[in-house]
Amino acid sequence: MSIRHGLLALLDQGPRYGYQLRTEFEARTGATWPLNVGQVYTTLGRLERDGLVAPDGEDEEGHQFYAVTEKGRAELRAWFDTPVARTNPPRDELAIKLAMAVTVPGVDVGAVVQGQRRHSLQALQDYTRLKARALAGAVDETADDADFAWLLVLDQLIFQTEAEVRWLDHCETRLANRKPAPAAAAPDARAEPRPAGRRQKERQGERR
Repeated sequence: MSIRHGLLALLDQGPRYGYQLRTEFEARTGATWPLNVGQVYTTLGRLERDGLVAPDGEDEEGHQFYAVTEKGRAELRAWFDTPVARTNPPRDELAIKLAMAVTVPGVDVGAVVQGQRRHSLQALQDYTRLKARALAGAVDETADDADFAWLLVLDQLIFQTEAEVRWLDHCETRLANRKPAPAAAAPDARAEPRPAGRRQKERQGERR
């Protein structure tokens, strides 16, 4: 998730201060990826350092407003025009967990898969209910921009969770068809034979 570009997109619509940016970001994404104000201001500081935003005055309550610069608009347009790269996929905790589980003795991988499936199916039901509720308030999808943005995020969450459930089913099938790895040969507990010269020296030492 690019908080940097998300904030630039909001500032492209007019100057805002940190708390406004946080509120609008969460409204458009349904608080799926919540931000704290400190995170917003840290990102604003980096954007200002890079010349993408600039301070734009304060209101009567002392809130510092920021405005996007022309360089910032160019950065935003480049972000919209460039596909999200899949060459460096984000770390997926579930994939890492299963990859580790199949290599650690004593882990019931089937139970891990089943437990995750139950959780994912529950999440899928929750997302579906949220979508139905959102659509109920947007007849023929004529919602305002923020509501429509939330619907798009919900669709992505639903599709992603459906794919996760299918992947878990696939993992379970692979586990069922997996042939057990051949048992490793047990190490020889007998001491390694000592060289003849070493045995002779030990005997001489015993005589002394």
